[in-house]
Amino acid sequence: MLARKLSEYAGRRDVIVLGLPRGGVPVAFEVAQALEAPLDVFLVRKLGVPGREELAMGAIASGGVRYVNESVTDSLGIDPRVVERVTKAEHAELERRERAYRDDRPPVEVRGRTVILVDDGLATGASMHAAVVALRQAEPAAVVVAVPVAAASTCEAFHGLADRVVCARTPEPFYAVGLWYDDFSQTTDDEVRDLLARAAGQTPAGATPPGDREGSEP
Repeated sequence: MLARKLSEYAGRRDVIVLGLPRGGVPVAFEVAQALEAPLDVFLVRKLGVPGREELAMGAIASGGVRYVNESVTDSLGIDPRVVERVTKAEHAELERRERAYRDDRPPVEVRGRTVILVDDGLATGASMHAAVVALRQAEPAAVVVAVPVAAASTCEAFHGLADRVVCARTPEPFYAVGLWYDDFSQTTDDEVRDLLARAAGQTPAGATPPGDREGSEP
């Protein structure tokens, strides 16, 4: 359903699909295959509220970007030192995943390309927010946020941040992303690596835009 809503990007040489690990990668893989577009990952880590880790108080992303959702930290009275402590721990995990998924391969070149940024859903949107901010620093031609399911208010909030927002479904009441999946079991590092390898082997040779720097392909 999500890929159908993105069908106008199919076969375009300037398009790349980036999945947010880990849960966004299986969704991004299906979208990339349907659009015949290259696939890579964009590393983001949610900053979970201590004791309520599923509740995001912010996120960090590749490139040193950090986003703090002040409405959450202020409402819960979270000390800035707590945010710093959680940031340090998640930064270590971000670096580990960079090594695990990329095998020392540099991040894909996104400058001048249309980037379709995919996750498994949007609840607070903190991780996606950090990803969009980070991507803007790399000067893509456009950033498209694409998810299968989202809270309607969160989806709406991204219209001022991304160039286009595609939320396949915005059910009410929303509650949580996992409620709208038949299978929301955790995606593993091995599954992420396998999907990236499969996508690399199946990406059409013509998917690389003219002028891309040598070695920038995923």
